[in-house]
Formats: sequence, C-alpha cells, structure tokens
Amino acid sequence: MADNSLTATAGGRAEFWRGLMWMAGSMASFIGMSIGSREMAATMSIQQVMFFRALVGLLIILVVARKLFPEVRQMKMLKLHFLRNVVHFTAQYLWTVGIVFLPLASVFALEFTMPIWAAFFAWIFLKEKLTTPRIIATIGGFIGVLVIVRPGLAMIHPAAGLVLIAAAGFAIALIVVKELTRHCSPGVIVVWMILIQLPLGFVAALTDWQPVQMVSVPWMFVSGIGGLTAHYCLAQALKRLEASIVMPVDFLRVPLAAIVGYYAYSEAIDLFVFLGAAIIVLSNYQVVMTERRRVR
Repeated sequence: MADNSLTATAGGRAEFWRGLMWMAGSMASFIGMSIGSREMAATMSIQQVMFFRALVGLLIILVVARKLFPEVRQMKMLKLHFLRNVVHFTAQYLWTVGIVFLPLASVFALEFTMPIWAAFFAWIFLKEKLTTPRIIATIGGFIGVLVIVRPGLAMIHPAAGLVLIAAAGFAIALIVVKELTRHCSPGVIVVWMILIQLPLGFVAALTDWQPVQMVSVPWMFVSGIGGLTAHYCLAQALKRLEASIVMPVDFLRVPLAAIVGYYAYSEAIDLFVFLGAAIIVLSNYQVVMTERRRVR
C-alpha cells in the first residue's frame, strides 16, 4: 500500500512539472506569435497578418495532424465552432492592432482582464454565481486597467480600448470552448479554428492587400507556428494542471513581454504597467484560490 502511495505521489509530481513545462512552451509561443505579427505588420496589412498566420497553421495541420480528419468530417457542433471562431477572429484582429501600436507588456497586461470578463459572461450565459470574491476581482481588475492606461495623465491610445474589447471576445470564445470540449477533442477544436479562420482572414486581407515581401516570409512561420503551438501547449498544460494553477503562471507573460520588448524594440519598462498588472494578477489570484478552497 505504501509503495502504491509513493508511486502515485511521484507520478503526480512528474505530471506537475510536465504541466509547468507545457505552460512555459505556451508563454514562449504567445510571445513569439506577438513578435512575428508585429514584424509582419511592418510590410503588410493587419488583415494579411491574420490570413498568413492561419495559412501557416493549415500547412502544419496537413503535415502533422491528418489523423484528426476522421473526427473533423463528423462535423460535431459545427454551428458552435463557427460562432467561437468568428468571435475569436475578431478578438485576434483587435489584439493584433494592439500588438502593432502598444508596448508588448501593456498588451499582455490588458489582455489579462480576460478572466474577469469570463466570470462576468459565465454569470450571464452559464448562470454561474457571481460571488463576492469574483466581484472583488472585477473591481480590482478595473483598477489595474486604470493604472495601466492612466486616464487624465496622458492621452489614452485607442488601441488600449481595442485590446480590452479583444479580452472580452477571448472570454466569450473561452466559454464556447468549454462547451465544445464536452463533445470534441482539443486537437479538432484547433483544426476547426484554422479551417474557419483561414477563409475569414483571406476575405479580410483582400480589402487591404499589400505586396508580400520576402523579408516577411520567415516571420509568417514564426507567427503561425507560435499561434498554433501556443494553443496546443496550453491544452496540454490544462490536462496536467488545474486552471487555478495555470492562470497565475500565465501572468508571467507580462514581465517576460516587457523584457522582450526592452531588448527587441527598446521599449521602456513602464513601472505603471507592472503595478497595474500586479493588481490584476492579485485580483484574479485571490478569486481562483477562494474558489479552489470552496470546491475542496
């Protein structure tokens, strides 16, 4: 009995560390996608950035994920897949605008209001209870956003508002994915993401098509591979770790993005971004820990 207990404990620890490694891969992929998207936007429209990112994703799927095609052909929950990807595509477009015009750390800090939006939309659409900790997290997150954008002290860049809208869109897409996972595998959800968003990106790109330069081709693969692996690594991490662990770890993207922005683009490391991000982190962290204790 003792040997079985020790084996289970060792296995749990191994899964924990594997989960953290997958989470590190997800954070690196998201930052890589951000850099690739910004570099592509220097020579082409944002609509083209979206299209080529999805095109690279399709090429990867055709090479490494063909075994998922039988499940794809079943077309389970197709309407829900379409709804999720229209919302997600719109949010990604707004997020990419933020990546182009705002410091990387600011974009990720504002994006991390998503858990607050998710709690709000879950209350509306899924009838989940809006508990006192969640209300406190909402207020704390709003204060964190105000610290980052600092209204009244300087002109607020319109892109900051677009990133906040994008975070709300990501939250809606997350709720839809939660429903999809009951019927579809994570891999198939990613495949449908590419299949639906590729034509959406192509139509949007035709409205502002710019000549494609060879210098952008490597960045297409950086952005496309980063976007695909980010979602895959995140799904793998969630298999091994509870969401209450994954979420606080993911907040490390803010300081990491600030460091990358400093060395790659000479972006000043803004103290207010870290202060606002810390408020958002603590607001979200306290609610997930409270909910975790309640479930226990």
